[in-house]
Amino acid sequence: MTAVSLTAQAVADLVGGRLLGDGAVCIEAVRPLDRAGPNALSFAVSSRYANDLGSSQAGAVLIPEELVAGGSGPRARIVVRDPYAALVRVIRTLFPDEQPAGGIDPTARIGEGTVLGSDVSVGAYVVLGRGVRLGARTRLAHHVSLGDGVSVGDDAVLGPGVVCYAGSRLGSRVVLKAGAVIGGDGFGYLSDGKGHTRIPHIGGCIIEDDVEVGSNTCIDRGSIDDTFVGQGTKLDNLVQVGHNVRIGERCLVMAGVGIAGSTRIGNDAILAGHVGVTDHLVIGDRARIAAKSAIFGDVPAGASFSGHPARPHRQFLRAQAAMYRLAPIVDELEALVPEQARRA
Repeated sequence: MTAVSLTAQAVADLVGGRLLGDGAVCIEAVRPLDRAGPNALSFAVSSRYANDLGSSQAGAVLIPEELVAGGSGPRARIVVRDPYAALVRVIRTLFPDEQPAGGIDPTARIGEGTVLGSDVSVGAYVVLGRGVRLGARTRLAHHVSLGDGVSVGDDAVLGPGVVCYAGSRLGSRVVLKAGAVIGGDGFGYLSDGKGHTRIPHIGGCIIEDDVEVGSNTCIDRGSIDDTFVGQGTKLDNLVQVGHNVRIGERCLVMAGVGIAGSTRIGNDAILAGHVGVTDHLVIGDRARIAAKSAIFGDVPAGASFSGHPARPHRQFLRAQAAMYRLAPIVDELEALVPEQARRA
């Protein structure tokens, strides 16, 4: 990515920080403390990094109030309440998004009745079905495929190879990363002992505003209801969302999570990596599910669950502690039994 340049003073002004040192330092990069050069910005979040800060060659560093006392290290220190949040803001300014040239690539195929908003960008070999609607400033990378009747809001970004099946609805500022598949048929069959007959899926797939979907994540359409992902929710790479699932607002669903059909997830829930959720469950608002957990029952609002099968986190920790105590107990018991008795 191509960076612009900022002075340390400009960085301080941008994040509302207090500048200590040379405000003329030129910042052109962002690096960790131990690998930063004289034109790089770095950050330290706590006193744990005091030694690294003192030896850093960074031109400027974002620090909390507790690290003000140290005088060595970078030529400029910028004191802020939250160094990490400030760094994110600087990165967005230092590395602005590269806007593709607007317009429609000559290799794109556009179906009858499709409506394109102003300043859209349609990349090479994109295929748009009949009646597709694209909002203003939406960007489609190469090889995107949108089925009949798909609608996409304003300022959406669809990465290379994204597929949205017919009737899928995407809100504004939605981001779909490379290879995401939206609105395909779910995994539903009738089995009679002789084989498996596919159940038709006639529901839709609705992705609300400000949702981000990671690479190679699949969100199935509903069978007779709609699959739904609420506003501001973020899904990581390689997530599977089954048919009729409803995910609330502002959730975080991390890599490798699998959510079976008709499960309901409330607002602000977090599902860590490789969580598995069985079908027709309810996970409440603000629930937290630890990595690798297997969810076989409902999770109350605000609860933290972990384990396989998952249970309240404190119960899981107590069970693990008890299991780890078993080995020395067995050793003690064996020491009480005479060797002749053990051989008998």
